[in-house]
Amino acid sequence: MFDKDEIAVIKARLLRMQQQLQGLQETGDAASRVVKLDQTSVGRLSRMDAMQGQAMSQEAGRRRQLQLQGIRAALRRIETGDYGYCLRCDEPVAPGRLAHDPAASLCIDCANMQEQ
Repeated sequence: MFDKDEIAVIKARLLRMQQQLQGLQETGDAASRVVKLDQTSVGRLSRMDAMQGQAMSQEAGRRRQLQLQGIRAALRRIETGDYGYCLRCDEPVAPGRLAHDPAASLCIDCANMQEQ
């Protein structure tokens, strides 16, 4: 489906994406630490804001982990020669879909079926 040069470009892009997400993960870990509930040092609204920020940071971290899993899986598919083929139906994934998301593992039809 892809020649060696195209695979090299895709692999480099996936590795850059992986590095960026790992850097964001380290930054996000600090924001998702336990919120102090000491009422003498922080007001109720400030604590609520901090707790909301913590929850948002935890959710962002969860999403980053899912993206990292997808990237690692795509890198494994590159190594095995399965990259670019749908995991469900084994048909080629549209090049435009892979250009948008190089970690995409399903063709558009199978992705739509999965969402329903």
